[in-house]
Amino acid sequence: MFRSLIVATVALACATSAPAKDLNEMTWDEIVAQAKEEGEMTWYVWYLRDDFRRAVKPFEEEYGIKVTIPEAKWGASRDKVIAEAGRNVGDIDVYANTYNWYGPIDVPNTFMQMTMLPEDDGRTWTFAGESHEKYVIAFWGNQTAIAYDPAKVSAEDLPHTPQEFAAFWEANPGRMGFNYENGGSGPSFILHMLRNLSDADFYAVEADTTLIESLADGFELFNANPDGYVVTASNADSITRISDGELWLAPAFEDHLAGLQKRGEVRDVIRVYIPEMGMHGGANGVSIPANAPHPAAAAVFVNWLTSPETQTQLNVDFGIVPMNSGADDSNALISSGQRSYSVPSIPSSTRGSVMDAFIENVILER
Repeated sequence: MFRSLIVATVALACATSAPAKDLNEMTWDEIVAQAKEEGEMTWYVWYLRDDFRRAVKPFEEEYGIKVTIPEAKWGASRDKVIAEAGRNVGDIDVYANTYNWYGPIDVPNTFMQMTMLPEDDGRTWTFAGESHEKYVIAFWGNQTAIAYDPAKVSAEDLPHTPQEFAAFWEANPGRMGFNYENGGSGPSFILHMLRNLSDADFYAVEADTTLIESLADGFELFNANPDGYVVTASNADSITRISDGELWLAPAFEDHLAGLQKRGEVRDVIRVYIPEMGMHGGANGVSIPANAPHPAAAAVFVNWLTSPETQTQLNVDFGIVPMNSGADDSNALISSGQRSYSVPSIPSSTRGSVMDAFIENVILER
């Protein structure tokens, strides 16, 4: 009896801790068969969880694999995936985070290399110069831009440079708003206004004294027009105020706006554009922990999530920038021609230093 219990326990441990490296020794058909035997997997993603639970239904129906999306938020998910890295078997099968988050992490010892996925040249493994050697793959593209009400501002009159934004503030006081915290769309606008008014390199590894000193002209432009713009509380607050008609212009994430319009929470006439001065785009990536309890199911899910078909559907449902070049992006809010104005995200160290200086020299002076 006791010996039988030991044998059963060992067998169960082997079945639930299939080594990640075994997948790279299997054919894709074998991986799919194992995934169906595993029958379930858990995806840790920190946003739009209810929407994603609906979006994965086609995967569940096609493969018979149940996808669980826990309620864990960004910080809790981050802490969990790092804390569990030393365990033989963790709780997370697929983990999502912003693409640049993975930079400081010991990626090879935390996640498995996804070389088992079928070849697809359309997939995005490198984004904004960052590559994680197939440990991370992009699945969600987002773009910061300027949302506007076309009933108030025609496309021909939209501002594109810092000087044109200042002129808009003077001519239409209080009709543009932006946040400096609780979301990244406002900071993207602020950073690229300052970048265009400075001759310093915002893409240097770290912000130095010279860069901060070069922001004086940018601070002066904001400080010279204190009544021209409104400081909003968050990304969502900016969009709500545009939809309500209070504001005519405000920074926004393309996918965030599209999602709100899809759910009928924002007027569908609101449009969005990337100004010629540039605003940054970003991407979220998925990875498979090296100790994933259902590694085959995780691999099949990542393959499905990053396929042209799923990326096309995510563009339709969420307005994302597809991360597979084979996908159809015709449902995006921003035209393909305007994508040329998208610029890479400014490094986090520089971004933080510049925003701290902006708060001190502009926000606290209002």
